[in-house]
Amino acid sequence: MVKLIHTLADHGDDVNCCAFSSSLLATCSLDKTIRLYTLSDFIELPHSPLKFHTYAVHCCSFSPSGHILASCSTDGTTVLWNTQNGQTVAVMEQPSGSPVRVCRFSPDSTCLVSGAADGTVVLWNAQSYKSHRCGSVKDGSLVACAFSPNGSLFVTGSSCGDLTVWDDKMRCLHSEKAHDLGITCCDFSSQPVSGGEQGFQFFRLASCGQDCQIKIWVVSFSHTLGLELKYESALSGHHAPVLACTFSHNGQMLVSGSVDKSVIVYDINTEIILYTLTQHTRYVTTCAFAPNILLLATGSMDKTVNIWQFDQEPLCQVSTEDQPKQFKQFTEDWSEDDVSAWLCAQDLKDLVGIFKMNNIDGRELLTLTKGSLADDLKIESLGLRSKILRKIEELRTKVKTHSSEIPDEFVCPITRELMQDPVIASDGYSYEKEAIENWISKKKRTSPMTNLVLPSLVLTPNRTLKMAINRWLETHQK
Repeated sequence: MVKLIHTLADHGDDVNCCAFSSSLLATCSLDKTIRLYTLSDFIELPHSPLKFHTYAVHCCSFSPSGHILASCSTDGTTVLWNTQNGQTVAVMEQPSGSPVRVCRFSPDSTCLVSGAADGTVVLWNAQSYKSHRCGSVKDGSLVACAFSPNGSLFVTGSSCGDLTVWDDKMRCLHSEKAHDLGITCCDFSSQPVSGGEQGFQFFRLASCGQDCQIKIWVVSFSHTLGLELKYESALSGHHAPVLACTFSHNGQMLVSGSVDKSVIVYDINTEIILYTLTQHTRYVTTCAFAPNILLLATGSMDKTVNIWQFDQEPLCQVSTEDQPKQFKQFTEDWSEDDVSAWLCAQDLKDLVGIFKMNNIDGRELLTLTKGSLADDLKIESLGLRSKILRKIEELRTKVKTHSSEIPDEFVCPITRELMQDPVIASDGYSYEKEAIENWISKKKRTSPMTNLVLPSLVLTPNRTLKMAINRWLETHQK
């Protein structure tokens, strides 16, 4: 089981990132601050919040020892902090002066990577605080970064959708398009991947993006034979852009956060959904696991950070032999075993036997009513029947969405809903007018799609797109 044990609500604006050390939790925000809390009782430290940045803080990262915290900002700097007293240790300015979107320490603490909005990536010496190597990606902003467990590689992700693999000398080993519309986050599992050719190192990597997908990759590397980035699978569950993903310390779970306001917990071995957490009221922007313990932090544009505690016991009693590798896209195609796994994911595992006894598959599941639950399945509890019906209604809504097959170009990138009044922003993308106006009104001068500064705030009605949407509605919404 997983339970919400604490909610932090100290930030005055969107929470952008969370990070754990062995004893502390760090959070950072659009409000320009970084806050530090103890893990024992989640009390904020006396020297918190940390203030230096003059614009939004996008990312924070602890050194492996936990004694140093790095933070980076739109102001073009990456700052190192002493976590014991809150004093600044160093201020490292991105050579280009571009907004810094991501920063990460290497596993041995010898270096730090910072990635910026103009695509530049800097490998800093974490002892001298000097630039050691510089590079850049060909297109887009750098918005994601992760080191392999042994520190021999690191991966960056860009807003144009490319995953780029670098070695510890900052030589570009591989780059490929991984996500349409852009990558938002990536993370390596700390657990090794077995098998493969002798002499190779194998690492499991997760990436997520604006295309609503979470992809699992295997990175194989040999100093003499080179590198291969191999796509393994995709995890389903979110129906909007996925903004964050992270592996648990034991490598058994992967957690993701999305624009759909949900946090999903996956079993990485079976790839089924274990839990869907829906306590946040706005986009979930970040998630992080503590080292060595099953403690999870999730942050959101609702200005809060939720702390979750996992039990050590198995999360579902259905045999792994009976669990599907992942839920099929369409509920109508679910088998009886798929329905059983879905019940476990909704914390309704006590009903698995009843549903199996009555041969409830996906098609039958969608036809269930309050009457059939009471009369045919003999579920006596009114509250339980109501809960099941709410979950089934969510599935029916997804079925309707799939059946209508809304073209991607008709969906607003911000709301992920069909646009009614589309306008073109100066980044060349179309948005729902009210959504992009709200985005800009909150002093966000950057594009929701590229993270680059909008050259103009002028919004132009997209009459051609509106006519196309209206024609599509006439033929699909009768």
